[in-house]
Amino acid sequence: MKNITDEIKTHRRAIAQAIVRVSVAATIDAINNKAIPQGDIFESSRVAGLFAIKKTSDVIPDCHPLPVEFASISHRVEGLEIIIEAEVHTIYKTGVAMEALHGASVAALTVYDGLKSIDNGLEITAIKLLQKKGGRSQYTDQPERPVKTAVVVCSDSIAAGAKQDFSGKAIIGKLEKYNLIISDYLIIPDEVIIIQEKVQALCDKATDLIIITGGTGLSERDVTPEAIRPMLDREIPGIAEAARSYGQEHMPYSMLSRSLAGLKGNTLILALPGSTRGAAESMDALFPWLLHYFKVMENAPHD
Repeated sequence: MKNITDEIKTHRRAIAQAIVRVSVAATIDAINNKAIPQGDIFESSRVAGLFAIKKTSDVIPDCHPLPVEFASISHRVEGLEIIIEAEVHTIYKTGVAMEALHGASVAALTVYDGLKSIDNGLEITAIKLLQKKGGRSQYTDQPERPVKTAVVVCSDSIAAGAKQDFSGKAIIGKLEKYNLIISDYLIIPDEVIIIQEKVQALCDKATDLIIITGGTGLSERDVTPEAIRPMLDREIPGIAEAARSYGQEHMPYSMLSRSLAGLKGNTLILALPGSTRGAAESMDALFPWLLHYFKVMENAPHD
């Protein structure tokens, strides 16, 4: 099974279709007149399809068990074709395309089973996915121009050469898959004045995105929030809340992080944890969704 532990929960939905083609119009007449020996085959098909949706992970090995928030099976007749659609919704880390396809397939098989005694020319065709939404594939607002990005590591020990940087490199690794230019990579000590000077210099260079890692904990030397907050024109609480909420699902200590985010002019500044795991998980929580800001700025009216 695919590892989805790093995915975030989003509203995911899918619609799949299956078509049962009958060979004679008399079969459709029998359905409409409820003259099928097995009774109301559409209702039987609907129930079977709903059961199939909920049992998908039991029969398809690589499918993840997931909460089904909504499911429906519908039927309509067009000529000699019975068109079946299965719609499934969830709020989860993975999509429901297979659930919809499984539901449509079993619903079609149930119709086939109900009609085979009166029609020897039945055929199931066109089992396909009609629509799939949600997840990273939907929220990929890549800006048209490259986003000029700086990564700043705040650490006394790394700045002194006593330790190696892993969190900054982890952030850069996460950024490589997006249309971002790493214009600066800095390592500085945990000093309010130095942090502010470096951030101001980066803003003066028209840096679009500044990601700071380190100094968001609770020790006396963790001063990144104190350095950054006074510089912000507007704080964006939801960004830090999203990172902490995501981190909390992976590591209970995430509640102790004092990460913050906001704007200085048009520069987006993020202050993330200094641990490699905390930095990486924060990046997973925030990207690519955060790139929507730069897409919005591209389309914003300018004086």
